[in-house]
Amino acid sequence: MQSDMRELLRIAAPTAAVGAVAMLIGGLLAGSDGAIGAAVGCAVVIVFMALGMLALQWVARAMPQLFQGMGLMIYSAQLVLLLIFILSIRNTSLFDLQVFALSLVAAVITWITAQTVRHARSKTPYVDPVADVSGRRDGGAGAGRDQ
Repeated sequence: MQSDMRELLRIAAPTAAVGAVAMLIGGLLAGSDGAIGAAVGCAVVIVFMALGMLALQWVARAMPQLFQGMGLMIYSAQLVLLLIFILSIRNTSLFDLQVFALSLVAAVITWITAQTVRHARSKTPYVDPVADVSGRRDGGAGAGRDQ
């Protein structure tokens, strides 16, 4: 679980930095309502994406055969929950909705970019060198031949 949280923090940190910049810009352009809107937008992205990422990591460990289907289900659920959240705040006067929307989009793009960069730089083995298919330790070379 520690490596999951470490990975999560490495992706959430750039998103939080973009959120801080969005708060500054929102505060300058729309006052305190803009800064609050930017903070809420960034927080929504971090919470939604982090929960989805943790759920997918759990599924990958517990039920790897369901990973692809669960990924689709989790992302669909995130979209529905986000739609419900946006519909519930559409008439709010607590913060600037335009700044909220722009910071939401900027935070999502940052999250996806950071996640893509982390994945591209990771050294994930695609072959299990210790797998013992035929009772041999050399990776099964010549497993189909009679010797």
